[in-house]
Amino acid sequence: MSDNDVLIEARGLRKFFGGGAHPVRAVDGVSFSIRRGETLGLVGESGSGKSTIGRMLIRLLDPTDGQIHYAGHDLAKLSQRQMRPLRSRLQIIFQDPYASLNPRMRIRQILGEALDTHGLAKGHARAPRIAELLELVGLRAEYAERYPHEFSGGQRQRIGVARALAVEPDFIVADEPLSALDVSIQAQVVNLLGDLKERFGLTMLFISHDLDVVEFLCDRVIVLYLGKIMEVAPTRALYNRPLHPYTRALFAAAPIPDPAQRNAERPLLIGDIPSPANPPSGCVFRTRCAYALPACAEQAPPLAEVAPGHWKACLRDDLNPLPNKGAPI
Repeated sequence: MSDNDVLIEARGLRKFFGGGAHPVRAVDGVSFSIRRGETLGLVGESGSGKSTIGRMLIRLLDPTDGQIHYAGHDLAKLSQRQMRPLRSRLQIIFQDPYASLNPRMRIRQILGEALDTHGLAKGHARAPRIAELLELVGLRAEYAERYPHEFSGGQRQRIGVARALAVEPDFIVADEPLSALDVSIQAQVVNLLGDLKERFGLTMLFISHDLDVVEFLCDRVIVLYLGKIMEVAPTRALYNRPLHPYTRALFAAAPIPDPAQRNAERPLLIGDIPSPANPPSGCVFRTRCAYALPACAEQAPPLAEVAPGHWKACLRDDLNPLPNKGAPI
């Protein structure tokens, strides 16, 4: 991958909350890059630091340490004033479509606010642009006069997508955009994001708990645990051959619709994720890992490439890989 292919890159990114001897280490030294036109999936349990990473990449949160390279800038070093010209190019789709839209504003005002903030579609061009955005996400132009409470959850999330697209961004963080929606309408939003990705060549960080959606939508996947990267791979390689014990456990916990493929011996996770204020020594996953060795408590394994484009952070190289996510061990 050449430097010209990379749109945004994180190096040694950290975010600690609180002070004293035991700060909450929400994100602890992650490095990765996202290519132009790529959708990178970010998965892991609640409390792993996924949303914190997404918000740091677009500077809704200030990192404690590390670098964020975008368009010749290190975003981590820019002041809020210096960030302002870049805001239109870095957007987010929030998790909760009910909380992310102002209930006192009509949809034309919500979308118009984004346009006004960045000086886009002024004057007579504003109304046609708002109509275009609504039609782009599968809503009728006349819906611009309605308030958010007049829409379903799926329609509100479509409006959130339209707001993110209004300023023609280079990069979008989709922060669990399906989790607040009914299952019956999640597929509509997934298909919308897939269509927009193909149409505009969008570059996205897609944060989700839903492994099936990640498989459908993403080109590569990062597996995150307690603020650290456990595994990174192209989607097909990861799903066909997960190598890290944590990735295997995540796949084992995912629902399998075929009863014949269910197996009680699959490596399910035991217990809860440790507190990020007091993470385990060495490998942070070792306290829940069925394959942990004494050495796992002594050193944090580096993220090492074990196949082209496939990286894992684990001392064990002797585990039999799963043939695919659905097959029994």
